[in-house]
Amino acid sequence: MPKIADIQETPNPNAVKFILKEPISHGTSHSFKSEAEAEKDKVAKSIFDVGDVLSVFYMDKMITVEKTDEADWDEILPLLAVPIRAVEAVSNGNGNGKSAAKEVGGAIAAAVSDNPQIAQIEELLDERIRPYLASDGGWLEILDLENNTLKIRYQGACGSCPSSLTGTLMAIENMIREEIDENIEVIAV
Repeated sequence: MPKIADIQETPNPNAVKFILKEPISHGTSHSFKSEAEAEKDKVAKSIFDVGDVLSVFYMDKMITVEKTDEADWDEILPLLAVPIRAVEAVSNGNGNGKSAAKEVGGAIAAAVSDNPQIAQIEELLDERIRPYLASDGGWLEILDLENNTLKIRYQGACGSCPSSLTGTLMAIENMIREEIDENIEVIAV
C-alpha cells in the first residue's frame, strides 16, 4: 500500500497531485476522464467513488485528481486520501494504461515507431517537456503525425489546464519546428 508523501497544487486550480512513497505503476500511465472509463481499474474507480471527481491520472509515484468546479479542496482532500492510501500497485496492462514500452517514451518508443520523425519528437518531449509536465501532475502522449499535423493529448492536471492549451502547446510546436521540422503544426485533442 503506497503511503502519501506529499500533496501538491498544480497550475490547474482544479487538480492536485498526490506524491506517493512507493510506485503505484512501473513505467505506465493510466488516464481516466470519466467514471465509466475507470470502471475496470480499481485505483481510478475507488477515487471516482469519492464523488466530485472529473479525472484521474496516475503513473509511477504520482496520482493526479481533477475535481469539479463546485467541490471544495478542504472537503474533498481528506476523502480522496482514504482510497489513495488503500491502493496497491498495479501491473502493466491494468485499466487503459498502455504497455511500458510505449509510455516510457523516447528511447523505447523510438525503437517501436516506424516513423523516424515521431521517434525524434518523442525524444525531444522526454528530454525537454514531459519532466516539467510530470512535476505539475500531468503528461502528454503523441496520438498521430499525419500531413505535418502532430496530434497530442494532455493527461492529468494538464488535460484541462488553460496554460496547456496556450503557452505550453505553442512552446512544444516552436521547439519541434526549430529542431525537427519547420512545417509541423501541433494540436491538442
